Amino acid sequence: MNLRVIDPSADDGVARALLAVQRTAYAVEAELVADDRIPPLWESLEELRHAPLVWVGAFWDERLVGAVGWSWEGEALDVGRLVVSPAVHRRGVGSALVRQVLAHAGARPTVVSTGRDNRPARALYERLSFQRVNEVEVIPGLWVTNYRHA
Repeated sequence: MNLRVIDPSADDGVARALLAVQRTAYAVEAELVADDRIPPLWESLEELRHAPLVWVGAFWDERLVGAVGWSWEGEALDVGRLVVSPAVHRRGVGSALVRQVLAHAGARPTVVSTGRDNRPARALYERLSFQRVNEVEVIPGLWVTNYRHA
């Protein structure tokens, strides 16, 4: 697996591959949380290209299989997206991407949110020493769990 910075705003092929991975990843989460009102699941190609995120992609044989996108919110690095193709679940892609984010954050805190009922994502963050902060109902009936890594 190769991790590298990607720029969906500048590379049409990368943008389309990222959108495909994102949709399949969030479709799995929608099933896990029994709710498809996850905004990135319905994001257009243009919206993805203009998302204000720094991206790192995970590639196997030059095929994009996962990505993480983040931004800075004050002193904290905020993981806005973590997407992994269901074809490579449980093969270390998500862990490698989150470790890359933590290395980039250095000593600064990192925050992330995931669906409250997304047990695989919650287990990943907890395994990597993220601490649960709270649970929030972001829209009626849709709950997320917020995590922080100090």
